[in-house]
Amino acid sequence: MLCWLREDEMSAQELLQRVQCVVTHVDEIMQQEIRPLLAVDIIEQLHRQFALLSGGRGKDGAPIITFPECSGFNEVPEEDFLNVVTYLTSIPSLDAASIGFIIIIDRRKDKWSSVKASLSRIAAAFPGNLQLVLVLRPSRFFQRTIADIGIKLHKDDFKMKIVMLNSLSDLHGYVDKSQLTQEFGGSLEYSHSQWIHHQTAIENFALTVKTTAQMLQRFGSELAETELPNDVQSTKDLLAAHTGKYNNLKEEMKLALRQGSTLFTCIKDQTAKSENHKLKPDEMENQTTVERLLAQLDETENAFEQFWCKHHLKLEQCLQLRHFEQDFREVKVTLDTRMDSLKGFSDAGDCVARVEHLLMELQTLEEKVQPTLEKAQLHAMHGDQLIQSDHYAVDSIRPKCVELRRVCDDFSNEAKKKSDALSKSLHVHMGIEKVNQWCESGIYLLASQAVDKCQSQEGAESALTDIENFLESAEKNHVTELRNLHNHYEVILSDDVKGSVLKALKRLEDVQEMFEKRRVSLKRLSAKQTRPIQPVAPRPESSPKRPAPKNAARTPGGHQPLARKLSDNSSSGKQPAEADLNKKKNIRKTKGLKIEVMHEESQGGSTHVAVSNESEECLSNRRRHIMTELIESERIYVEELQSIMEKEELQVYEKYCQNKPRSEVVWRQCGDSLFFQECQKKLDHKLSLDAYLLKPVQRITKYQLMLKEMLKCSKREGMAELEEALATMLDIVKSVNDSMHQIAITGFEGNLSELGKLLMQGSFNVWTDHKKGHNKVKDLARFKPMQRHLFLYDKMLLFCKKREESTEGHEKTPSYSFKHSLKMSSVGITENVKGDNKKFEVWYNGREEVYIIQAPSMDVKNMWVSEIRKVLTGQLEACREASQNNNYGVPMRNVRKMGLRRSDSSNPESVFRRANPSPNMRQRKGQFLPGLDFSISYSFFFDIKMG
Repeated sequence: MLCWLREDEMSAQELLQRVQCVVTHVDEIMQQEIRPLLAVDIIEQLHRQFALLSGGRGKDGAPIITFPECSGFNEVPEEDFLNVVTYLTSIPSLDAASIGFIIIIDRRKDKWSSVKASLSRIAAAFPGNLQLVLVLRPSRFFQRTIADIGIKLHKDDFKMKIVMLNSLSDLHGYVDKSQLTQEFGGSLEYSHSQWIHHQTAIENFALTVKTTAQMLQRFGSELAETELPNDVQSTKDLLAAHTGKYNNLKEEMKLALRQGSTLFTCIKDQTAKSENHKLKPDEMENQTTVERLLAQLDETENAFEQFWCKHHLKLEQCLQLRHFEQDFREVKVTLDTRMDSLKGFSDAGDCVARVEHLLMELQTLEEKVQPTLEKAQLHAMHGDQLIQSDHYAVDSIRPKCVELRRVCDDFSNEAKKKSDALSKSLHVHMGIEKVNQWCESGIYLLASQAVDKCQSQEGAESALTDIENFLESAEKNHVTELRNLHNHYEVILSDDVKGSVLKALKRLEDVQEMFEKRRVSLKRLSAKQTRPIQPVAPRPESSPKRPAPKNAARTPGGHQPLARKLSDNSSSGKQPAEADLNKKKNIRKTKGLKIEVMHEESQGGSTHVAVSNESEECLSNRRRHIMTELIESERIYVEELQSIMEKEELQVYEKYCQNKPRSEVVWRQCGDSLFFQECQKKLDHKLSLDAYLLKPVQRITKYQLMLKEMLKCSKREGMAELEEALATMLDIVKSVNDSMHQIAITGFEGNLSELGKLLMQGSFNVWTDHKKGHNKVKDLARFKPMQRHLFLYDKMLLFCKKREESTEGHEKTPSYSFKHSLKMSSVGITENVKGDNKKFEVWYNGREEVYIIQAPSMDVKNMWVSEIRKVLTGQLEACREASQNNNYGVPMRNVRKMGLRRSDSSNPESVFRRANPSPNMRQRKGQFLPGLDFSISYSFFFDIKMG
């Protein structure tokens, strides 16, 4: 696109150059350098006819200027005479004028005084190259005699070649008759009014050509400097406005061409008067002048047409681009919304009906999105066509085409992924449903087999057949397929579905095991009996009981009982809490104590401090020296060492530094007061008060240096505390620095304190992409970065422009003019931008506004990206907590009731009571045959029903 813009600028410059050449050529044709006046400017003087340019030429081609008989020649003002003579000498071509002019003065009816006056005027004011002056002397004898005598006496005074002629025959000896008018005995036709008309028409046409060229020049400059709009309607209006101006200029050029053609025809028609008529030299020059002017007008029209074609194509392509961008934004917003809806779909329901409902909703969503997907594909194809047609904004169209296809592919892939997951989930749930139905049918079959019917061989065989048929139905109905589905789809299944599958499989195994036991028993009964079978009622003592835990006897040598474990865990978990509480109490006690630094001699235990290594002794001395210097330097400001260890206390530096500029202003106003001077003298201070006010600002940056030195001299003891103190000081310095920048923000209408904590600030290069709205950005703006200073808060990102204001006698202080802001709740970030590792994107409202930010270094970029990610992550977690609080905000009374009901239903003793009926109930059930395993697990049956 940059290349295309350069070509467009070159075409505009080429148009301006070509039009300027036309203007220059018109000036050369009309000899503007030597013709300062036009015929219309001296039309009255020309009508007096005291000097004529008849068009005749001498034998060598020299132009002839005639001064005919004029009674009022001496009364012509000097300025009028000079203007007319200058104009007449500027009309012939430069080649003809370079030969020299021939002047014919007709004074046959006049006196010598008139001849002398004419010669004097010509000698004094003739502007051209004068070759010869031919004078027709007075015809009267006395005046002729005087003229002869006078010319002899004054010939040297005139300093030009003068020939005195007695008659017309003498004149014909110097100039041919065909080049003289009839009044001089020649055959040259001359009409003064026609001559004036032609000259005026030619000059008007030349002025029209020049004016038209200048209009095209201004219009071309306006078109070249026009900024392309950023929306469809503005582009349409601009295209209509430029087309209207173009049509008006075309009409002007057509009028100029018609005027030139008419003038050229009028001059050329002079030859049609007679066959032998030939154009006079001046007429030929006029014809040549008009032809050259018409050629310049054609050149102007051609140059403008070429430029207009390019400019019109540019405007049409701009309109196509704006339509494409508008359609892109609409489709992108729709697809992003649909994509969010699709991502919100659950890919695993809790039952068959739920999964089928989700599949129907997914299919409905796909049907709704299908027109939008087709529209996006059509827009991408349209973008490809624009690229193939050599559109100037290829760099802007191609990424959008790629983005449209990517969004379509992402939606299709996500929809296919959801559909596959739901289909697999449906298969799994249908398998679970089959297993549950089969198990329930099996339980019902086992429970429905009457005991008395199985006492005979035929009854046992019939029951065995029912059991085997039912077991065969498991294979026919693919009941066991659930295990294969679980193995294949285990990766995509959720934990809840996996639990349901495992529970169903466990139930299937239990039922199959019961059927196997029943089948073995029935096979044993179906065999022929050698003795009669006598029904016997079972004894109450033989009622099934719950088996005792196997690990109960191994408690002394094996694992500890659960109660003991719980008690141990509770006691062990209590110790850290008590230790932490004791630690806090000790901290509170030590806060009130005064901290003193003791010398080694007073501490005792010198044998423990003694070190054999000389380097450690050196490090110890340095530590002691730094610590002593730190305490001594702070003795005036700090009463206790504990006060500088509290991080919250150090926030006072931030407020102090923020107020420092205001204190400087106040000091400049009242620093010369006698009161302060007297106080300084009494206290015997060498420095004034403002120097002491500056000390805390300078001191805040020195703590980190001392702490770094102590870290260099320390090894293991106290390293963690020193590192924490250093981190605190660096954070305080950064906070102070950021706050000083924050107070320099101007133009922001809101309250900065409501935006949360200022996290980061710095200067960046920023590019903006086209967006819908009132803010109109030039096409070239996306390639030209803006210098912006960014402020990152918890709730907002500010874009400011840095300005430096200088006050009299002081350094320049920066200020930040507010330009734009983005709410962090609607911000997204792209960490990597193609082409530059130091760039990252911040986009707003679903990429409706995109800001490409270039950091000065990779470290700065990583810090900003990390901090923005933290802000967005914190907002996401806050939204999750808020949604959880809304979902689970059940009143405590209902929660307690639900908890009691759950605890009752899940109590093992209550299950055991319901699952094991009393002996009397078992006696009423019937009599059991010996060897037949009818001990169906009632507890299992209870679990089935409860499940």
